[in-house]
This record gives sequence, C-alpha cells and structure tokens, in this order.
Amino acid sequence: MTDVIVVGGGPAGLSAALFTAKNGLETTVFDTDETWMHKAHLFNYLGIDSRDGSAFVEDAREQVDEFGVDRRQGEAVTGVASSGDGFTVTTEDDEYEAAYLVLATGADRDLADDLGAAFDGDVVDVDVDMETSVADAYATGAMVRDQEWQAVISAGDGAAAALDVLSKEEGEHFHDFDTPADAE
Repeated sequence: MTDVIVVGGGPAGLSAALFTAKNGLETTVFDTDETWMHKAHLFNYLGIDSRDGSAFVEDAREQVDEFGVDRRQGEAVTGVASSGDGFTVTTEDDEYEAAYLVLATGADRDLADDLGAAFDGDVVDVDVDMETSVADAYATGAMVRDQEWQAVISAGDGAAAALDVLSKEEGEHFHDFDTPADAE
C-alpha cells in the first residue's frame, strides 16, 4: 500500500504529489496527459513571465520525479472506492491501494461521484483543506470550482490537500517552509 495516490497530472495533481513526496510520503500519480495545460500559455502564473503550458507540465513532472514520485504515465484510472483503511484505485491493468486519495481530474467529476463524495450543485463539495465528505479523499482544481479554472488556483488546491494529508500524518499542523540552506 502506498501512502498517497493522486489521480491527475496537471498543476493540482503534480503540486499535491510534490508536497507529499518531498516530505517523505510514498506517492503514486496516475497521469493520462489530458491536462488543459497543453492548450495554455502562462502569463498570469506568479513568478512566470511567459511559459508554454506543455513545457510547464514537463518541468513539473521532472520536479516530482526528482522527489521519487511513482508516476504512472498513461495508465488511466477506471474506478476508485473506499476500502477499509484507505482506498482502492483500479486501472485496466491492476488495483492499487493507498491511505489517502487526491482527485485532480479537471472538470471530470465522475470518480468523485463514484466514490460517493458530496456535491454542491455541479461541483464536488470540499472543505478549506480540499477534503471531500469522504474522509481522507480530496478533490482539487476545476472539479471543485465553477468556471474558476486557473493553473495557479489548481496548484494551490493540490498544495492545500497535501498539507492536510501531511498534518494528519504528523498529528499537528504541518508547514512546508524551506530556507536557502535547504537548497544547498
């Protein structure tokens, strides 16, 4: 069993994976490369003057890979379910288990619906930490927002979900704050 499974390889999913893996949680990402970032060009992402969306995704993938994320590129998730102490994620090839689940599938809310997460109208209902009505299952990005689909917002949603997972694991509020000495 892995600690965290992330379904989706756009800004929300890769941000969640970065935070969890960087801080020692075994993390698997299922990425079918269907992110809207391939249609985007970033002019409004803090710290980036101008960046092609596909190049941004490639950089983000390299970053999570450096922290040891098990990235299952091209392996589509066909189902998710609560299972005892966590979740079972099903693909055409196999089943995987994790203690935590982060859904980052853009506006596709089918997996959240299959999981039994509550909805508020057309969007998945989450708390401020992005946790759904299903304990330890998180929804991020466009699946929780009506028409507010910005990469920077989605990345923040993924980070919020990851920090909540890390806080649960630590038993207290977790802060991922690096200093220049950490980069050495």
